[in-house]
Amino acid sequence: MAAVLEGIRVLDFGRYIAGPYCATLLAEHGAEVIRIEKREGSEDRFQAPVAETGEGALFLQINRNKLDLTLDPMTPEGQEIVRKLVATADVVVANLPMQTLKAMKLDYPSLKAVKDDIILTTVSAYGNGGPYSDRVGFDGIGQVMSGAVYMTGTEDQPYRAQVPWVDFGTALHCAFGTMAALMARKATGKGQWVQGALLATAVTFGNALLIEQAVIQSNRVPTGNRGQTAAPVDIFRTKDGWVLCQVIGDPLFKRWAKLMGEEHWLTDPRFKDDISRGNNGPIVSERMSRWCAERTTADALEILGAAKLPAGPVLKPQQTLDDPHIKAMGFFQPMEFPGAPRPAPLAKAPVWLSETPGSIRQRAPLLGEHTDHILGELGYSADAIGALRSKGIV
Repeated sequence: MAAVLEGIRVLDFGRYIAGPYCATLLAEHGAEVIRIEKREGSEDRFQAPVAETGEGALFLQINRNKLDLTLDPMTPEGQEIVRKLVATADVVVANLPMQTLKAMKLDYPSLKAVKDDIILTTVSAYGNGGPYSDRVGFDGIGQVMSGAVYMTGTEDQPYRAQVPWVDFGTALHCAFGTMAALMARKATGKGQWVQGALLATAVTFGNALLIEQAVIQSNRVPTGNRGQTAAPVDIFRTKDGWVLCQVIGDPLFKRWAKLMGEEHWLTDPRFKDDISRGNNGPIVSERMSRWCAERTTADALEILGAAKLPAGPVLKPQQTLDDPHIKAMGFFQPMEFPGAPRPAPLAKAPVWLSETPGSIRQRAPLLGEHTDHILGELGYSADAIGALRSKGIV
């Protein structure tokens, strides 16, 4: 069976994560995605370099399955190329400021004038319409403004997550919205503008915390790794490492008390339900800390697993790569890249379709690797492409 999005062409004007990974997810399921970037290479190409040519780890992950066209879209010739590309496209993805979109003629009215049923998917930091709409921002802005960073770490030292969950979450939302727009177009023949925003994603992921605050004014303060609405939920030190244990719900708490060999936990009113256990979390965590400290990580995980209690080891990056379950599941696909000393383990899209699965078909592109091919498809001759290149257009 053909890939779900086979025949769909996507123009990717995105940078860094939110826009590009949205396009990557579409490419994983068969869309032809053309990444369009500056002639000298866009900034996101060179973050955390792993190849001799400067390409970074994030770039290798985010831009697999894509073609690459270098272009200066602010010149008349460049805008003509954009217009011709848009006429052949189904979706345009861009996480650029609104004024930049308008200057590049990538705003929705401009695109719609070229192709009436085009779908435009954009990402901004704050969303359009509020007092911060014109501000720029990265993943961390969403993290700190959502309440998540305040609630992580301690009151004296909040911690931002090193993993850009706001960016990736926004990409997922935008890919979902783009797919919905494609379905709607199939039914109505009409395109539309799909918008995502980093701050909107962040408050969505942290919505339960905000609901609790709004409804009962809980005024919670950070408690490090210890959970606040159930217990034991914490990261505990073992003889040779750390483990996370999450006991949520009465059935799991009963198993935990049985494992401890201490039935009194089940009759003490301080631990009668999840929220009570969370409120008295330091007491429960102290008991679990003593239990873990007497065991190695492997022993603790074996015992907790046998008791059907959710637990996992705190792994360093190399340990994650070496983990036997991760290897057995094939979460990563090794992919060679020119100039990289060894294959890059690209994480496949973590959703499995039984009949129409996605796939990683090709590595991330070199800078301008497909420029001649793409322009040739648009009708440019070799001489015309050479002239564009000599003028600095491509």
